[in-house]
Parts: sequence; structure tokens; C-alpha cells
Amino acid sequence: MKRQQRILASFAAAAWVAVPSLSAGEDAASKEGAGRTLKSSPNIVYIYADDLGYGDLSCYGQDKLTTPNIDRLATEGLRFTDHYSSNTVCSPSRASLMLGQHAGVCYLRGNAGPVNSALDPDATTLPEVLKGAGYATGMFGKWGLGVTCAEKHHQNPLEHGFDEFYGWKSQTIAHTYYPATMVHNGREVPVGKGTYVHPLVMEKAREFIKRNAEARKPFFCYIPTAIPHAAMHAPRKLHQKWRKKLPRFDNRIGKYGAGGEPCPNVVNPVAGFAAMMEHLDNEVGALLDLLAKLDIDEHTLVMFSSDNGAHGEGGHDYTFWNSTGGLRGMKRDMHEGGIRAPMLARWPGTIPAGKTTGHISAQFDVLATLCDIIDRPAPKASTGISFLPTLLGKPQNQTQHKYLYFEFRQGRNQKLHSRALRMGQWKAFQKAGQPLQLFNLEKDPSEKNDLSTSNPEKAAELGKNMDQAHVPLPSR
Repeated sequence: MKRQQRILASFAAAAWVAVPSLSAGEDAASKEGAGRTLKSSPNIVYIYADDLGYGDLSCYGQDKLTTPNIDRLATEGLRFTDHYSSNTVCSPSRASLMLGQHAGVCYLRGNAGPVNSALDPDATTLPEVLKGAGYATGMFGKWGLGVTCAEKHHQNPLEHGFDEFYGWKSQTIAHTYYPATMVHNGREVPVGKGTYVHPLVMEKAREFIKRNAEARKPFFCYIPTAIPHAAMHAPRKLHQKWRKKLPRFDNRIGKYGAGGEPCPNVVNPVAGFAAMMEHLDNEVGALLDLLAKLDIDEHTLVMFSSDNGAHGEGGHDYTFWNSTGGLRGMKRDMHEGGIRAPMLARWPGTIPAGKTTGHISAQFDVLATLCDIIDRPAPKASTGISFLPTLLGKPQNQTQHKYLYFEFRQGRNQKLHSRALRMGQWKAFQKAGQPLQLFNLEKDPSEKNDLSTSNPEKAAELGKNMDQAHVPLPSR
């Protein structure tokens, strides 16, 4: 039996009920109330930052650096306060995004090496759905689901619906911005020694956008940038600028590895982080300028999020930068600082500008949302709910999750590390082998007060829901 079929069989057997399906009446109401205003086949740009924390953007409270271009997505669009990555590390979040599946169902629930991380060739992916609807599909940056020039084990993004790919060879090599080679459409391409490659990634993305806009072909441009994942490499001029602002950290040296690829140490990685963020913000600004220049601004949905919470690697001082935004935890755990993510959406003339929403959603909802936008059914294996009504400022038409479930596993054997569940204002967290903890996020967003003893009924209810949401991992 194919892996996807095994997942679905286990899914049905577990009688998982976390995500209610839309009834025919609800679907019709949503389309009538929201869909009539949609422009047909809009272009879609999804920018996926790497290890960017909830507090790393100025529109989410960062006050030691500013991100004015990324903030434009908020001031000219919609800012989500309760959006979640699908997991707390790179690969499983990316797999969930591609498949539209939460961590209790997805085949990948931790970083498990290139072969074990590869997508099922029989699964239907986000780019495949869009390609089937007539979209050009391009990806530029970090794949995180195998070796991008591999011709076996189904690791190459070109095997999963992308027409074009330019980026790092592997997830490990993406730790450096000075690799010896990059990969373009399955082939390794040498880059000059000492070349900072992120501008090359963004330029390829803009070329893809320009080419398809001029051909009047709708496009899906997926930009999983590696910023601000360690190493804390940044363009030299920006790094020097921030070293002058933060000279007290010049005694720090940031070190990181990239699978044998060139990965220089960083003097003052604290300044390096700020320079990386400024560089990313500048690149987003250039992309938005291009959309305006091509006169496709109002026909393009741009979304921005991050694959998991803030990290503390390569010399990044997440406490100095308040990268978690005051939330407890960080990358590799299931507290809010590890999984709550920034989410911004801009679509001039369609998404009301300057609004904020507390709609509880996750990245595995993106596939369902885009299917709703292009009026295509979501794949049967998807577990997401479209948040299109929220995008359009029609919360009365928005179907809610009963709960969001998260499960993090480690190593190639994917041994359980921790799990969590968000249900309305309630949050359950449980580390493997330890008692379940219960938090009221409305009153205690930093998860300081465990209420499991004082409210055992609610703790038991959320614990039961966690058990129902979990489907055993399929054999590989």
C-alpha cells in the first residue's frame, strides 16, 4: 500500500475530528459572501523565512531594528496574531506546508535526514495543485526536503510540481551564504569564491516573476529564504554598519558548520543578525517595487511567514533582540515561542489594508486557502481549513478549527520529543514521559502558570484530543 494511502487509512481509523469539513451550505455561503470579489487566477508569492521569531519584525514589536518593507505587508494588508508554523524545526514545517497536513498526520515530524525527509511521490503537493490550474511554479531558496540535485529518492523539488528551482543543494549547506555551488533546475552551478548568494536567490525569483508577468501567465513564486538561520552571514557593508552601532559585541565570534562547505566565522554575530534582517527587508522591498512596476500589484497575493520560532545558534543573541516577542520557548520546543509565527498577507484591492486578526490558523491551512482562491478542491489528504474569509475581512464566514495539534519528533527514527494542542484560549503542552501542562493563553500568553492541577477536566479534554489527533507514523 502506498504511504499516502496508509496515512489516510490510519487517519480514518483514528476517527480524527480536529478539523471539521465545510458542509455544502457553508461552502456556498463562503463563496457567495467572499468569493465574488476575487480576481481570477491571482499571482501568489509566499515568502518563508527561516527561524524568524515572533518578535523579529517591527510590525510585531521589534524595537531595536526596523523592517519597513516587510511591515508594508501589514500596513497594506492583514497581520495575524495567532498563526502557527506546522512544527518547530525546518523540514517537517516545510513538508506540512507542501501537503497541507498537520503534524499528527504528516509523514515527517522532525528533521530526519535527506532521504527520510523526501516527499512521497504519490502525494499531491501545493505546487502540483497550482500547476494543474495553469500556474507557472517557481521555488527559490531552501527546500529542506532532500538534496535538490538528486535523481532518486524523490528529493528534487522539480519532481513535486515546481517548474523552476534555484537554491541550496541541501538543508545543511543552506547553513552558509558562501557555498561553493548552488543548484539550478537539478544541476549544480559554481558560484564565485566569497560570493554572498542570497541576492542571487532573490534575483532569480524576481526574474521568474517578471518573465511570467510579461507572458501574462499566473505564477506561484515560493521563496523559502534561509534568513535569519545561522550562520549569521550578511552583506559586508550592512554588517559593518551594524558593527558600528553595536561595537560592544565585537568580542563575540559566531561559528557554524555547513556540511563541509565554506562557512566563515562571524565577528559580532549580534550585528550580523541585524544586517541579515535589513538585507531581507531590502529584498522584500525590491520585490514589492517590481510588482508595482509590472502593474500586477493588485493581481498578486503576497504572504510572509516563518518555518518555526526563534533560534539561538551561530552566535545569535535572541534575548538581546527579544526574538520570541516575550513568548516562552524557542525553536525545538512546543511552547509558543517555538511554533507561533508571524503571518502577513497583502493583496491590494482585495484584502482590506491595515487590519489585524486573531483567527487561529496554521501553515497547513495555506494549501486549502489557495485552493479556495483558485476554486479548486483541496487534496483529500489535506487537513487544513481555508482562511480566505479572514483574508477578505469576512470573519462571519470563517470556519474555525476545533483545535490545532502539533507533534515534534527527533532524529532519523523520529522519537517523540513533545506535543502540543491549541483549542481556543487553551493550550496543552506535554514533553515525552512527563505530565501534561495546561495554560490559558488569553490570560497567560507566556505560559507561566500551569493550570492542569486546578483544572483537571480541561486538561483531560485537551489530552484526549491530542491522542485523537495523533496517527502513528507510517513505515518507510
